Amino acid sequence: MRSTTSRRAFLQTALALGALAGSRLEAATALFSGAAEARTFKLAYAPHFGMFETHAGKDLVAQLEFMAQEGFTALEDNGMRDRPVETQEQIGRTLSRLGMRMGVFVAHQINWKQPTLTLPDPAAREAFLEDVRASVDVARRVNAKWMTVVPGHIDLRLHMDFQTANVVETLKQASGILEPHGLVMVLEPLNTLRNHPGMFLTTTPQAYLVCKAVGSPSCKILFDIYHQQISEGNLIPNIDAAWSEIAYVQVGDNPGRREPGTGEINYRNVFKHIHGKGFTGVVGMEHGNARPGREGERAVIDAYVTADSF
Repeated sequence: MRSTTSRRAFLQTALALGALAGSRLEAATALFSGAAEARTFKLAYAPHFGMFETHAGKDLVAQLEFMAQEGFTALEDNGMRDRPVETQEQIGRTLSRLGMRMGVFVAHQINWKQPTLTLPDPAAREAFLEDVRASVDVARRVNAKWMTVVPGHIDLRLHMDFQTANVVETLKQASGILEPHGLVMVLEPLNTLRNHPGMFLTTTPQAYLVCKAVGSPSCKILFDIYHQQISEGNLIPNIDAAWSEIAYVQVGDNPGRREPGTGEINYRNVFKHIHGKGFTGVVGMEHGNARPGREGERAVIDAYVTADSF
């Protein structure tokens, strides 16, 4: 009798523990996947490869799957053009499967030290245009719409107006290559005070002027909030003034070029503003992680949840 009672008690305890373990497993699964799958950001924030490598590993497909699981709906990869064709095609298929969009990749070889597009140099112009032609194929493989263009370094011996005219003429020819494919090069003004001294394109008004002079739907502005905070500040009024030419946005807090909330920019207000203007493009997360490892990666995700809660 005692044996039967003990056996019954043991079975009841085992069942109870099993149920408890099962409920905890279900809760853990929901915490890891369900909450993230249910998350919907108001804007299409685009991480880059390596940003969540501690969680997802080095495999690019696994990284994309992790991004999608966390609610991100786009990818940004500056170096896409230099990846093997098979890798580009694999990324394109994975993005399609996950319902994610491709953000920018860099369309050409940028010379960070010597003038290129600012010069009346037929060879430099043709080399740039050849890169743009090749980037049309890259865009097709990954189903991209936008590609970054940086006009390059200034020439200290040539008047800026002549340089502007040279850049405009080259970009008109590049637009002729991109327009039939519905592709858009986005010109990125860069700060010269911290990261890129000597570059030609530095401010929002200058980029606006160049785009208006080119006069093509395939030539627009990449508004990098990090660079423009350093170069000129006055973010929201400048966004409004240049809005008709802005097709893409990038993010990084200042100082440090890390995730929102680590610097001086009120990203919640900026995101709220561009969302209110009806922005449906991609917001590229072109910054590093403030902290290393899984904790730092989770902090990046939490930063976007916070900045997106407007």
